[in-house]
Amino acid sequence: MRTRLGQHLVERGLVRPQDVEEALSVQRGSGGLLGQILVRLGSLSEPDLLSALSAQLELPLQPSEEMPAPEQVRAFIDESRATHAWWVARDAVAWRPTSSGAAVICVAANPFDPLLRGLLAQTVDATVSYRLAPRAMIQAALGDLTETKSFATNGTPDARRLRELAQEAPVIDFVNSVFAEALQKRASDIHVEPFEDKFIVRLRIDGMLHTVRSAPRAGFDAVCSRVKLLSRMDIGERRIPQDGRQAVRVAGQEVDLRVSTLPAAWGESLVIRLLGKTSRLPELTELGLSEEEARSLVSLVNQPNGIVLISGPTGSGKTTTIYRLLAHLNAGDRKIVTIEDPVEFDLAGVVQVHVRSDIGFTFAAGLRSILRQDPDVIMIGEIRDGETARIAVQAALTGHMVISTVHTNSALAAIPRLLDLGLEEYLLVDVLRGLVGQRLVRKLCAACSRPSPDRAPFRSQCASEAQRPDWRMPVGCPECGGTGFRGRLGLYETLTISPMLQSRIRERKPEAELLQTARAEGYRTMFEDGVVKCSRGLTSASEVYRVVGGADTELDSLLPA
Repeated sequence: MRTRLGQHLVERGLVRPQDVEEALSVQRGSGGLLGQILVRLGSLSEPDLLSALSAQLELPLQPSEEMPAPEQVRAFIDESRATHAWWVARDAVAWRPTSSGAAVICVAANPFDPLLRGLLAQTVDATVSYRLAPRAMIQAALGDLTETKSFATNGTPDARRLRELAQEAPVIDFVNSVFAEALQKRASDIHVEPFEDKFIVRLRIDGMLHTVRSAPRAGFDAVCSRVKLLSRMDIGERRIPQDGRQAVRVAGQEVDLRVSTLPAAWGESLVIRLLGKTSRLPELTELGLSEEEARSLVSLVNQPNGIVLISGPTGSGKTTTIYRLLAHLNAGDRKIVTIEDPVEFDLAGVVQVHVRSDIGFTFAAGLRSILRQDPDVIMIGEIRDGETARIAVQAALTGHMVISTVHTNSALAAIPRLLDLGLEEYLLVDVLRGLVGQRLVRKLCAACSRPSPDRAPFRSQCASEAQRPDWRMPVGCPECGGTGFRGRLGLYETLTISPMLQSRIRERKPEAELLQTARAEGYRTMFEDGVVKCSRGLTSASEVYRVVGGADTELDSLLPA
Protein backbone atom coordinates (compact mmCIF):
# COMPACT_ATOMS: atom_id res chain seq x y z
CA MET A 1 0.00 0.00 0.00
CA ARG A 2 1.38 3.40 -1.00
CA THR A 3 2.31 5.78 1.83
CA ARG A 4 0.26 8.97 2.03
CA LEU A 5 2.08 11.99 0.64
CA GLY A 6 2.15 13.93 3.91
CA GLN A 7 3.63 10.96 5.80
CA HIS A 8 6.09 10.34 2.95
CA LEU A 9 7.32 13.96 3.09
CA VAL A 10 7.70 13.86 6.89
CA GLU A 11 9.64 10.57 6.71
CA ARG A 12 12.01 12.14 4.17
CA GLY A 13 12.58 15.08 6.51
CA LEU A 14 11.23 17.60 3.98
CA VAL A 15 8.43 19.02 6.13
CA ARG A 16 7.38 19.04 9.76
CA PRO A 17 4.23 17.22 10.99
CA GLN A 18 2.69 20.59 11.90
CA ASP A 19 3.23 21.75 8.30
CA VAL A 20 1.21 18.79 7.05
CA GLU A 21 -1.56 19.49 9.59
CA GLU A 22 -1.76 23.12 8.45
CA ALA A 23 -1.88 22.09 4.79
CA LEU A 24 -4.60 19.50 5.50
CA SER A 25 -6.64 22.18 7.26
CA VAL A 26 -6.36 24.42 4.18
CA GLN A 27 -7.23 21.48 1.93
CA ARG A 28 -10.38 20.71 3.93
CA GLY A 29 -11.48 24.32 3.60
CA SER A 30 -10.69 25.07 -0.04
CA GLY A 31 -9.59 21.83 -1.71
CA GLY A 32 -6.49 21.40 -3.82
CA LEU A 33 -3.53 19.06 -3.90
CA LEU A 34 -1.68 18.62 -0.62
CA GLY A 35 1.78 18.99 -2.17
CA GLN A 36 0.89 22.21 -3.98
CA ILE A 37 -0.65 23.61 -0.78
CA LEU A 38 2.59 22.89 1.11
CA VAL A 39 4.55 24.73 -1.60
CA ARG A 40 2.09 27.62 -1.50
CA LEU A 41 2.44 27.89 2.29
CA GLY A 42 6.22 28.03 1.95
CA SER A 43 6.77 24.77 3.84
CA LEU A 44 8.31 22.93 0.89
CA SER A 45 10.17 23.75 -2.31
CA GLU A 46 8.74 22.59 -5.63
CA PRO A 47 11.92 20.63 -6.58
CA ASP A 48 11.73 18.74 -3.26
CA LEU A 49 8.03 18.04 -3.83
CA LEU A 50 8.64 16.71 -7.34
CA SER A 51 11.52 14.54 -6.15
CA ALA A 52 9.31 13.04 -3.43
CA LEU A 53 6.39 12.51 -5.82
CA SER A 54 8.68 10.86 -8.36
CA ALA A 55 9.82 8.34 -5.76
CA GLN A 56 6.34 7.79 -4.33
CA LEU A 57 4.44 7.53 -7.64
CA GLU A 58 7.28 5.93 -9.61
CA LEU A 59 7.04 8.60 -12.29
CA PRO A 60 10.16 10.06 -13.94
CA LEU A 61 11.12 13.73 -13.85
CA GLN A 62 11.26 15.43 -17.24
CA PRO A 63 14.76 16.79 -18.04
CA SER A 64 14.61 20.49 -18.91
CA GLU A 65 16.86 20.00 -21.95
CA GLU A 66 14.35 17.51 -23.46
CA MET A 67 11.30 19.76 -23.48
CA PRO A 68 9.48 20.02 -26.84
CA ALA A 69 9.84 22.62 -29.56
CA PRO A 70 6.91 25.10 -29.88
CA GLU A 71 5.73 23.53 -33.13
CA GLN A 72 5.44 20.10 -31.44
CA VAL A 73 3.27 21.61 -28.70
CA ARG A 74 1.03 23.45 -31.18
CA ALA A 75 0.63 20.32 -33.30
CA PHE A 76 -0.49 18.20 -30.37
CA ILE A 77 -2.88 20.86 -29.04
CA ASP A 78 -4.57 20.86 -32.46
CA GLU A 79 -4.65 17.07 -32.45
CA SER A 80 -6.18 16.88 -28.96
CA ARG A 81 -9.04 19.22 -29.98
CA ALA A 82 -8.72 20.93 -26.54
CA THR A 83 -8.01 24.65 -26.38
CA HIS A 84 -4.68 26.09 -25.38
CA ALA A 85 -6.37 27.59 -22.31
CA TRP A 86 -7.52 24.09 -21.29
CA TRP A 87 -3.92 22.84 -21.22
CA VAL A 88 -2.84 25.95 -19.33
CA ALA A 89 -5.54 25.37 -16.71
CA ARG A 90 -4.38 21.76 -16.29
CA ASP A 91 -0.70 22.79 -15.95
CA ALA A 92 0.11 20.15 -18.53
CA VAL A 93 1.73 19.85 -21.93
CA ALA A 94 1.96 16.88 -24.30
CA TRP A 95 3.69 16.16 -27.60
CA ARG A 96 4.68 13.44 -30.00
CA PRO A 97 8.44 12.84 -30.12
CA THR A 98 10.06 13.15 -33.53
CA SER A 99 11.03 9.47 -33.60
CA SER A 100 8.31 7.34 -35.19
CA GLY A 101 6.43 4.88 -33.03
CA ALA A 102 7.48 6.55 -29.77
CA ALA A 103 4.96 7.02 -26.98
CA VAL A 104 3.28 10.39 -26.54
CA ILE A 105 4.94 12.29 -23.68
CA CYS A 106 2.73 14.17 -21.22
CA VAL A 107 4.37 16.37 -18.61
CA ALA A 108 2.07 17.68 -15.88
CA ALA A 109 2.04 19.10 -12.40
CA ASN A 110 -0.65 16.48 -11.64
CA PRO A 111 -0.31 13.50 -14.03
CA PHE A 112 -3.27 11.76 -12.34
CA ASP A 113 -5.74 14.51 -13.20
CA PRO A 114 -8.80 12.49 -14.40
CA LEU A 115 -9.78 15.10 -17.01
CA LEU A 116 -6.26 15.06 -18.47
CA ARG A 117 -6.12 11.26 -18.59
CA GLY A 118 -9.62 11.07 -20.01
CA LEU A 119 -8.80 13.47 -22.87
CA LEU A 120 -5.62 11.60 -23.79
CA ALA A 121 -7.39 8.21 -23.63
CA GLN A 122 -10.00 9.46 -26.12
CA THR A 123 -7.74 11.26 -28.57
CA VAL A 124 -4.41 9.40 -28.57
CA ASP A 125 -3.91 6.08 -30.31
CA ALA A 126 -0.49 5.47 -28.75
CA THR A 127 0.94 4.78 -25.32
CA VAL A 128 1.23 7.86 -23.11
CA SER A 129 4.32 8.33 -20.96
CA TYR A 130 3.43 10.55 -17.98
CA ARG A 131 6.16 12.62 -16.32
CA LEU A 132 6.56 15.28 -13.65
CA ALA A 133 8.00 18.77 -14.11
CA PRO A 134 7.96 22.18 -12.41
CA ARG A 135 5.07 24.43 -13.37
CA ALA A 136 7.44 27.11 -14.68
CA MET A 137 8.93 24.60 -17.13
CA ILE A 138 5.46 23.56 -18.31
CA GLN A 139 4.32 27.16 -18.74
CA ALA A 140 7.47 27.97 -20.71
CA ALA A 141 6.76 25.04 -23.04
CA LEU A 142 3.20 26.25 -23.60
CA GLY A 143 4.65 29.42 -25.08
CA ASP A 144 3.42 32.99 -25.36
CA LEU A 145 -0.25 32.06 -25.22
CA THR A 146 0.16 31.10 -21.56
CA GLU A 147 -0.24 34.83 -20.84
CA THR A 148 -0.70 34.02 -17.16
CA LYS A 149 -4.32 34.77 -18.05
CA SER A 150 -5.72 33.62 -14.73
CA PHE A 151 -4.12 36.59 -13.00
CA ALA A 152 -4.00 39.12 -15.84
CA THR A 153 -5.51 42.52 -15.14
CA ASN A 154 -7.55 44.64 -17.49
CA GLY A 155 -7.02 48.38 -17.46
CA THR A 156 -5.96 49.99 -14.18
CA PRO A 157 -7.51 48.02 -11.29
CA ASP A 158 -8.34 49.68 -7.98
CA ALA A 159 -6.74 48.74 -4.66
CA ARG A 160 -9.53 46.29 -3.72
CA ARG A 161 -9.21 44.40 -7.02
CA LEU A 162 -5.42 44.35 -6.71
CA ARG A 163 -5.73 42.84 -3.24
CA GLU A 164 -8.05 40.14 -4.60
CA LEU A 165 -5.65 39.34 -7.46
CA ALA A 166 -2.69 39.19 -5.08
CA GLN A 167 -4.39 36.42 -3.12
CA GLU A 168 -5.31 34.22 -6.09
CA ALA A 169 -3.56 30.86 -6.29
CA PRO A 170 -1.75 31.40 -9.64
CA VAL A 171 -0.23 34.65 -8.38
CA ILE A 172 0.87 33.09 -5.10
CA ASP A 173 2.38 30.14 -6.99
CA PHE A 174 4.25 32.42 -9.40
CA VAL A 175 5.76 34.59 -6.65
CA ASN A 176 6.60 31.59 -4.44
CA SER A 177 8.32 29.82 -7.34
CA VAL A 178 10.45 32.92 -8.01
CA PHE A 179 11.43 33.10 -4.32
CA ALA A 180 12.22 29.37 -4.25
CA GLU A 181 14.33 29.60 -7.41
CA ALA A 182 16.21 32.58 -5.96
CA LEU A 183 17.03 30.64 -2.80
CA GLN A 184 18.02 27.53 -4.74
CA LYS A 185 20.38 29.59 -6.92
CA ARG A 186 21.80 31.52 -3.93
CA ALA A 187 20.57 34.87 -5.24
CA SER A 188 20.97 37.95 -3.05
CA ASP A 189 18.38 40.07 -4.88
CA ILE A 190 15.35 39.63 -7.14
CA HIS A 191 14.61 42.32 -9.75
CA VAL A 192 11.10 42.45 -11.24
CA GLU A 193 10.96 44.99 -14.06
CA PRO A 194 7.93 45.89 -16.24
CA PHE A 195 8.14 46.94 -19.89
CA GLU A 196 5.58 47.72 -22.60
CA ASP A 197 4.66 44.15 -23.54
CA LYS A 198 6.25 42.00 -20.83
CA PHE A 199 7.91 41.96 -17.45
CA ILE A 200 11.12 40.16 -16.61
CA VAL A 201 12.53 38.61 -13.45
CA ARG A 202 16.27 38.78 -12.89
CA LEU A 203 18.34 37.30 -10.06
CA ARG A 204 21.59 38.74 -8.76
CA ILE A 205 23.82 35.74 -8.18
CA ASP A 206 27.36 36.28 -6.90
CA GLY A 207 27.02 39.95 -7.84
CA MET A 208 25.89 39.38 -11.45
CA LEU A 209 22.33 39.68 -12.85
CA HIS A 210 20.77 36.73 -14.71
CA THR A 211 17.34 36.79 -16.42
CA VAL A 212 15.28 33.78 -15.27
CA ARG A 213 11.66 34.63 -16.19
CA SER A 214 9.79 36.61 -18.81
CA ALA A 215 6.01 36.92 -18.71
CA PRO A 216 3.35 39.04 -20.45
CA ARG A 217 2.83 42.54 -19.05
CA ALA A 218 -0.82 41.74 -18.29
CA GLY A 219 0.18 39.75 -15.21
CA PHE A 220 2.56 42.28 -13.70
CA ASP A 221 0.11 44.29 -11.57
CA ALA A 222 -1.02 41.16 -9.75
CA VAL A 223 2.55 39.98 -9.13
CA CYS A 224 3.61 43.45 -7.96
CA SER A 225 0.62 43.63 -5.62
CA ARG A 226 1.44 40.20 -4.16
CA VAL A 227 5.00 41.30 -3.32
CA LYS A 228 3.75 44.60 -1.83
CA LEU A 229 1.14 42.75 0.21
CA LEU A 230 3.81 40.42 1.62
CA SER A 231 5.99 43.36 2.64
CA ARG A 232 3.14 45.40 4.18
CA MET A 233 3.16 48.20 1.64
CA ASP A 234 0.28 50.28 0.33
CA ILE A 235 -1.03 48.31 -2.65
CA GLY A 236 -3.04 51.23 -4.02
CA GLU A 237 -0.11 53.70 -4.00
CA ARG A 238 1.84 53.45 -7.26
CA ARG A 239 2.98 57.07 -7.70
CA ILE A 240 5.81 57.29 -5.14
CA PRO A 241 8.66 54.95 -4.11
CA GLN A 242 7.98 52.67 -1.16
CA ASP A 243 10.09 50.47 1.11
CA GLY A 244 8.88 47.46 3.02
CA ARG A 245 10.15 44.53 5.05
CA GLN A 246 8.65 41.24 6.15
CA ALA A 247 9.66 37.74 7.22
CA VAL A 248 8.19 34.93 5.11
CA ARG A 249 8.61 31.18 4.85
CA VAL A 250 9.74 29.89 1.46
CA ALA A 251 10.67 26.31 0.62
CA GLY A 252 10.86 25.50 4.33
CA GLN A 253 13.26 28.37 5.08
CA GLU A 254 12.66 31.54 7.07
CA VAL A 255 13.61 34.52 4.90
CA ASP A 256 13.57 38.27 5.51
CA LEU A 257 12.42 40.30 2.51
CA ARG A 258 13.53 43.90 2.03
CA VAL A 259 11.47 45.35 -0.80
CA SER A 260 11.93 48.61 -2.69
CA THR A 261 9.52 49.94 -5.33
CA LEU A 262 10.28 52.69 -7.84
CA PRO A 263 7.65 54.14 -10.23
CA ALA A 264 8.90 53.77 -13.82
CA ALA A 265 7.52 54.31 -17.32
CA TRP A 266 5.65 50.97 -17.53
CA GLY A 267 4.93 50.32 -13.86
CA GLU A 268 6.74 49.91 -10.58
CA SER A 269 10.22 48.41 -10.65
CA LEU A 270 10.66 46.00 -7.72
CA VAL A 271 13.91 44.99 -6.05
CA ILE A 272 13.69 42.35 -3.33
CA ARG A 273 16.70 41.71 -1.09
CA LEU A 274 16.68 38.20 0.40
CA LEU A 275 18.16 37.97 3.88
CA GLY A 276 18.27 34.42 5.16
CA LYS A 277 17.66 33.96 8.88
CA THR A 278 20.87 32.40 10.11
CA SER A 279 22.47 32.45 13.52
CA ARG A 280 26.02 32.07 12.20
CA LEU A 281 28.24 34.83 10.91
CA PRO A 282 31.31 33.80 8.88
CA GLU A 283 34.68 34.29 10.53
CA LEU A 284 36.90 37.11 9.27
CA THR A 285 39.26 34.62 7.63
CA GLU A 286 36.28 33.01 5.85
CA LEU A 287 35.38 36.43 4.44
CA GLY A 288 38.80 36.75 2.82
CA LEU A 289 41.02 38.44 5.41
CA SER A 290 44.39 36.86 6.14
CA GLU A 291 44.97 35.71 9.71
CA GLU A 292 47.35 38.62 10.28
CA GLU A 293 44.81 41.15 8.92
CA ALA A 294 42.03 39.61 11.02
CA ARG A 295 44.11 39.86 14.20
CA SER A 296 45.04 43.46 13.38
CA LEU A 297 41.41 44.44 12.75
CA VAL A 298 40.15 42.81 15.95
CA SER A 299 42.88 44.59 17.95
CA LEU A 300 41.79 47.94 16.45
CA VAL A 301 38.15 47.58 17.53
CA ASN A 302 39.23 46.26 20.94
CA GLN A 303 40.71 49.66 21.79
CA PRO A 304 38.74 51.65 24.38
CA ASN A 305 37.96 54.53 22.01
CA GLY A 306 38.42 55.82 18.49
CA ILE A 307 36.95 55.32 15.02
CA VAL A 308 37.41 52.38 12.65
CA LEU A 309 35.98 52.87 9.17
CA ILE A 310 35.04 50.23 6.57
CA SER A 311 34.88 51.63 3.02
CA GLY A 312 33.48 50.28 -0.22
CA PRO A 313 30.49 50.59 -2.56
CA THR A 314 27.00 49.24 -1.90
CA GLY A 315 26.96 45.45 -1.89
CA SER A 316 30.65 45.00 -1.13
CA GLY A 317 30.07 43.13 2.15
CA LYS A 318 30.83 46.00 4.56
CA THR A 319 27.90 45.20 6.86
CA THR A 320 28.88 41.53 7.17
CA THR A 321 32.44 42.52 8.13
CA ILE A 322 31.14 44.94 10.77
CA TYR A 323 28.70 42.40 12.21
CA ARG A 324 31.55 39.91 12.56
CA LEU A 325 33.58 42.53 14.44
CA LEU A 326 30.62 43.30 16.71
CA ALA A 327 30.23 39.58 17.40
CA HIS A 328 33.88 39.54 18.57
CA LEU A 329 33.17 42.44 20.93
CA ASN A 330 29.85 41.08 22.17
CA ALA A 331 31.13 39.19 25.20
CA GLY A 332 28.65 40.70 27.66
CA ASP A 333 31.01 43.22 29.27
CA ARG A 334 30.33 46.04 26.79
CA LYS A 335 27.15 47.87 25.87
CA ILE A 336 26.94 47.82 22.08
CA VAL A 337 24.39 50.00 20.26
CA THR A 338 23.94 50.15 16.49
CA ILE A 339 22.04 52.61 14.33
CA GLU A 340 21.29 51.19 10.88
CA ASP A 341 19.19 51.73 7.78
CA PRO A 342 17.81 49.08 7.99
CA VAL A 343 18.82 46.49 10.60
CA GLU A 344 20.03 43.58 8.47
CA PHE A 345 21.01 40.94 11.02
CA ASP A 346 19.74 40.28 14.53
CA LEU A 347 22.57 40.21 17.07
CA ALA A 348 21.58 38.86 20.49
CA GLY A 349 22.79 41.15 23.26
CA VAL A 350 23.17 44.17 20.98
CA VAL A 351 20.75 47.12 20.99
CA GLN A 352 19.92 47.74 17.32
CA VAL A 353 18.16 50.92 16.20
CA HIS A 354 16.42 51.41 12.84
CA VAL A 355 16.71 54.85 11.18
CA ARG A 356 13.38 56.44 10.17
CA SER A 357 14.26 59.42 7.98
CA ASP A 358 10.57 59.89 7.04
CA ILE A 359 9.82 61.04 10.61
CA GLY A 360 13.09 62.91 11.15
CA PHE A 361 14.90 60.08 12.97
CA THR A 362 18.15 60.33 10.99
CA PHE A 363 21.60 58.93 11.73
CA ALA A 364 22.59 62.22 13.40
CA ALA A 365 19.41 62.42 15.52
CA GLY A 366 19.66 58.78 16.54
CA LEU A 367 23.33 59.13 17.38
CA ARG A 368 22.63 61.96 19.81
CA SER A 369 20.12 59.76 21.64
CA ILE A 370 22.46 56.76 21.63
CA LEU A 371 25.14 58.77 23.46
CA ARG A 372 22.69 59.14 26.37
CA GLN A 373 22.38 55.33 26.60
CA ASP A 374 25.87 54.89 28.13
CA PRO A 375 27.28 52.75 25.28
CA ASP A 376 30.82 51.39 25.04
CA VAL A 377 30.69 50.57 21.31
CA ILE A 378 28.61 52.40 18.70
CA MET A 379 28.06 51.13 15.18
CA ILE A 380 26.83 53.71 12.66
CA GLY A 381 25.45 52.20 9.46
CA GLU A 382 26.95 54.95 7.31
CA ILE A 383 28.56 58.38 7.73
CA ARG A 384 26.67 60.34 5.08
CA ASP A 385 27.01 63.96 6.14
CA GLY A 386 29.06 66.41 8.13
CA GLU A 387 26.71 66.40 11.13
CA THR A 388 26.92 62.62 11.55
CA ALA A 389 30.70 62.75 11.10
CA ARG A 390 31.10 65.43 13.79
CA ILE A 391 28.92 63.57 16.31
CA ALA A 392 30.86 60.36 15.60
CA VAL A 393 34.15 62.16 16.30
CA GLN A 394 32.76 63.65 19.52
CA ALA A 395 31.64 60.17 20.59
CA ALA A 396 35.14 58.81 19.98
CA LEU A 397 36.72 61.73 21.86
CA THR A 398 34.50 61.07 24.88
CA GLY A 399 35.59 57.46 25.28
CA HIS A 400 33.54 55.39 22.83
CA MET A 401 34.65 52.98 20.12
CA VAL A 402 32.85 53.93 16.90
CA ILE A 403 32.66 51.58 13.92
CA SER A 404 31.12 52.87 10.70
CA THR A 405 31.15 52.76 6.90
CA VAL A 406 31.81 55.29 4.16
CA HIS A 407 31.31 55.01 0.43
CA THR A 408 34.77 55.52 -1.08
CA ASN A 409 36.81 53.67 -3.69
CA SER A 410 39.67 52.81 -1.35
CA ALA A 411 40.47 52.77 2.34
CA LEU A 412 42.76 55.81 2.09
CA ALA A 413 40.11 57.79 0.18
CA ALA A 414 38.06 57.84 3.41
CA ILE A 415 40.48 60.40 4.87
CA PRO A 416 39.91 63.20 2.30
CA ARG A 417 36.19 62.32 2.37
CA LEU A 418 35.97 63.03 6.09
CA LEU A 419 38.00 66.21 5.72
CA ASP A 420 35.67 67.34 2.92
CA LEU A 421 32.72 66.77 5.29
CA GLY A 422 34.17 69.53 7.49
CA LEU A 423 36.18 67.62 10.12
CA GLU A 424 39.27 69.37 11.42
CA GLU A 425 42.56 67.59 10.74
CA TYR A 426 43.69 67.56 14.38
CA LEU A 427 40.41 65.96 15.52
CA LEU A 428 40.52 63.29 12.82
CA VAL A 429 44.11 62.43 13.73
CA ASP A 430 43.16 62.06 17.40
CA VAL A 431 40.29 59.60 16.82
CA LEU A 432 41.03 57.62 13.64
CA ARG A 433 42.41 54.18 14.54
CA GLY A 434 42.16 52.18 11.32
CA LEU A 435 40.73 51.88 7.80
CA VAL A 436 39.50 48.92 5.82
CA GLY A 437 38.63 48.87 2.12
CA GLN A 438 36.88 45.91 0.53
CA ARG A 439 35.28 44.51 -2.61
CA LEU A 440 33.70 41.15 -3.43
CA VAL A 441 34.95 38.95 -6.27
CA ARG A 442 33.45 35.68 -7.44
CA LYS A 443 35.23 32.52 -6.33
CA LEU A 444 36.21 29.99 -8.97
CA CYS A 445 34.02 26.89 -8.95
CA ALA A 446 36.00 24.13 -7.24
CA ALA A 447 34.35 21.50 -9.44
CA CYS A 448 35.35 22.84 -12.86
CA SER A 449 38.13 25.45 -12.69
CA ARG A 450 41.29 24.48 -14.54
CA PRO A 451 44.87 25.80 -14.77
CA SER A 452 45.16 28.97 -16.82
CA PRO A 453 47.32 28.82 -19.96
CA ASP A 454 48.55 32.34 -19.11
CA ARG A 455 51.19 31.69 -16.48
CA ALA A 456 51.76 35.43 -15.85
CA PRO A 457 48.38 37.18 -15.89
CA PHE A 458 49.79 40.16 -13.96
CA ARG A 459 52.91 42.22 -14.60
CA SER A 460 53.57 42.39 -10.88
CA GLN A 461 55.40 39.85 -8.78
CA CYS A 462 53.34 40.82 -5.73
CA ALA A 463 52.08 37.24 -5.48
CA SER A 464 55.40 36.29 -3.95
CA GLU A 465 53.60 34.86 -0.91
CA ALA A 466 52.80 31.81 -3.01
CA GLN A 467 55.93 29.76 -3.71
CA ARG A 468 54.19 27.98 -6.57
CA PRO A 469 51.46 30.17 -8.08
CA ASP A 470 48.31 28.28 -9.10
CA TRP A 471 46.76 30.58 -11.74
CA ARG A 472 43.36 29.18 -12.72
CA MET A 473 40.48 30.05 -15.06
CA PRO A 474 36.68 29.51 -15.04
CA VAL A 475 35.11 26.77 -17.18
CA GLY A 476 31.45 26.20 -16.23
CA CYS A 477 29.54 23.12 -15.07
CA PRO A 478 26.13 22.19 -13.57
CA GLU A 479 27.46 22.89 -10.05
CA CYS A 480 27.98 26.58 -10.82
CA GLY A 481 25.17 27.01 -13.35
CA GLY A 482 27.64 27.23 -16.23
CA THR A 483 29.26 30.45 -14.99
CA GLY A 484 32.55 28.98 -13.76
CA PHE A 485 32.11 30.74 -10.40
CA ARG A 486 30.38 29.76 -7.17
CA GLY A 487 30.28 31.98 -4.09
CA ARG A 488 32.17 35.19 -3.37
CA LEU A 489 35.32 36.22 -1.58
CA GLY A 490 36.46 39.54 -0.18
CA LEU A 491 39.44 41.54 -1.40
CA TYR A 492 40.71 43.67 1.47
CA GLU A 493 43.11 46.46 2.25
CA THR A 494 43.63 47.17 5.95
CA LEU A 495 45.52 50.09 7.42
CA THR A 496 46.44 51.00 11.00
CA ILE A 497 46.93 54.76 11.45
CA SER A 498 50.57 55.11 12.49
CA PRO A 499 52.28 58.25 13.91
CA MET A 500 53.80 58.91 10.46
CA LEU A 501 50.37 58.76 8.80
CA GLN A 502 48.94 60.99 11.52
CA SER A 503 51.59 63.56 10.64
CA ARG A 504 50.71 63.35 6.92
CA ILE A 505 46.97 63.71 7.66
CA ARG A 506 47.58 66.72 9.90
CA GLU A 507 49.48 68.34 7.01
CA ARG A 508 46.58 67.53 4.61
CA LYS A 509 48.88 65.62 2.28
CA PRO A 510 47.22 64.31 -0.94
CA GLU A 511 46.09 60.69 -1.19
CA ALA A 512 49.12 59.77 -3.35
CA GLU A 513 51.51 60.75 -0.56
CA LEU A 514 49.40 58.95 2.02
CA LEU A 515 49.62 55.82 -0.16
CA GLN A 516 53.40 56.11 -0.41
CA THR A 517 53.73 56.45 3.37
CA ALA A 518 51.36 53.54 4.00
CA ARG A 519 53.19 51.35 1.50
CA ALA A 520 56.47 51.96 3.28
CA GLU A 521 54.79 50.54 6.40
CA GLY A 522 53.59 47.36 4.65
CA TYR A 523 50.20 48.45 3.30
CA ARG A 524 48.77 46.24 0.52
CA THR A 525 46.03 47.45 -1.84
CA MET A 526 42.95 45.51 -2.88
CA PHE A 527 44.50 44.97 -6.30
CA GLU A 528 47.56 43.35 -4.74
CA ASP A 529 45.35 41.26 -2.45
CA GLY A 530 43.49 40.14 -5.58
CA VAL A 531 46.76 39.11 -7.23
CA VAL A 532 47.67 37.03 -4.18
CA LYS A 533 44.27 35.31 -4.18
CA CYS A 534 44.57 34.64 -7.90
CA SER A 535 47.96 33.05 -7.34
CA ARG A 536 46.30 30.69 -4.84
CA GLY A 537 43.67 29.59 -7.36
CA LEU A 538 40.78 31.22 -5.49
CA THR A 539 39.63 33.59 -8.25
CA SER A 540 40.62 34.59 -11.77
CA ALA A 541 42.64 37.51 -13.11
CA SER A 542 39.67 38.65 -15.23
CA GLU A 543 37.50 38.79 -12.09
CA VAL A 544 40.04 40.93 -10.22
CA TYR A 545 40.29 43.35 -13.15
CA ARG A 546 36.48 43.46 -13.43
CA VAL A 547 35.94 44.37 -9.79
CA VAL A 548 39.02 46.39 -8.84
CA GLY A 549 40.34 47.51 -12.21
CA GLY A 550 44.03 47.71 -13.02
CA ALA A 551 46.67 48.88 -10.65
CA ASP A 552 46.35 52.57 -9.80
CA THR A 553 48.95 55.09 -11.00
CA GLU A 554 50.97 55.02 -7.79
CA LEU A 555 51.01 51.22 -7.66
CA ASP A 556 51.74 50.83 -11.36
CA SER A 557 54.89 52.92 -11.02
CA LEU A 558 56.16 50.49 -8.40
CA LEU A 559 55.54 47.32 -10.41
CA PRO A 560 58.41 45.67 -12.31
CA ALA A 561 58.45 46.22 -16.07
